[in-house]
Amino acid sequence: MKLLFKFILPLTLAAFVTSCATHAPTHGTSTTYSRGLDVYGHRPGPKGFRTVIIDAGHGGKDSGASSPHTGQMEKQLTLDTAKRLAAQLSGDFHVVLMRSDDTFVELDDRVARADHYPDGILVSIHYNSGPSNLRGPESYYWRVDSHGLAVRCQQALNQVCAVKSGNRGMVRRHIRLTRNPQIPCLLLECGYISNAAESRLCADPAYRQKLAVAIAGAIRTQAAIGDAGTGPLPAPINSPPSSAHDPRQ
Repeated sequence: MKLLFKFILPLTLAAFVTSCATHAPTHGTSTTYSRGLDVYGHRPGPKGFRTVIIDAGHGGKDSGASSPHTGQMEKQLTLDTAKRLAAQLSGDFHVVLMRSDDTFVELDDRVARADHYPDGILVSIHYNSGPSNLRGPESYYWRVDSHGLAVRCQQALNQVCAVKSGNRGMVRRHIRLTRNPQIPCLLLECGYISNAAESRLCADPAYRQKLAVAIAGAIRTQAAIGDAGTGPLPAPINSPPSSAHDPRQ
């Protein structure tokens, strides 16, 4: 869907943003990696970060998608996967769980909580739903400083998911958990629970463990070497924060 935004920047900020767009950072430069809060994220991806905020999608009154094949709800799968990912990272990082039980957290509150950790990254865990033929993981990002991490996570998830069909792979998507946090952030769709075969895989704790291990490996690599080897950075896009009134994408 083609989206159209109107956004007026103060003169000094506009000049800064124009400079960012003209001189967007590229790999192979000595540019400093992401540190601290940044409204737009027009900078290289993070390196050397110590905090990982893990967001289990949905929860409480919001069950998310439901599998017609296994009966499992997305909120159950996301919480289990988030806890498995936390266990994988806890020895190396300060891990923050956005929710640790079946509670509902407003999206704007999730953003605000993430911004309490300026030296962190945010990874939101989800499971997808769509036409029954679709299958495979997808990684959503928006900020430039989230691109490298999204590439690593998508590649890692692809290694776990042997069969993919019609899925979009890595997507630059303007939604609240990819646009509004002021730290590097992405949303991972770990598989389509609307697909008969994939939903049964996702229902298997051993498979969810493999997903968690893969995501953890991608996060460790990003912390160690930053964006190296993830390809050119995308062009900066200046856009207002996402809101509940945005057109559905």
